[in-house]
Amino acid sequence: MTTKNSTTLGFAALLAAGVLATAGCSSMKTPATASVAVSTAAVDNAAGAGGAEFAPVEMSAARNKMALANKAMAAKDYKLANDLATQAQADAKLAQGKANSAKAKTAADALQDDIRVLREELDRTSK
Repeated sequence: MTTKNSTTLGFAALLAAGVLATAGCSSMKTPATASVAVSTAAVDNAAGAGGAEFAPVEMSAARNKMALANKAMAAKDYKLANDLATQAQADAKLAQGKANSAKAKTAADALQDDIRVLREELDRTSK
């Protein structure tokens, strides 16, 4: 390889590294608006599914992290806002899952009771 080609190749590699580094840093400077909005919706969905009743610890954690994410957005700390919003979304999904599970268990228990009553009625009438 000639000196000119190796210099051009070295410059191209340096330029590519600079572009990648700039792209990586710029993502921390952009508002995490979408992430915060999605996480807010997840918290609202979990609350609507009964998360506060069936998973109060997770709902409280999700709400606290959303409040902190909103404060971080106001302070323009977008990386922290994004991280907190992601954590809040995970807590909200867990709360929603626990609420759905508890509701399903309650419905299954009620169905089992109904079946038991029907069996007892059948046994009583067949004797």
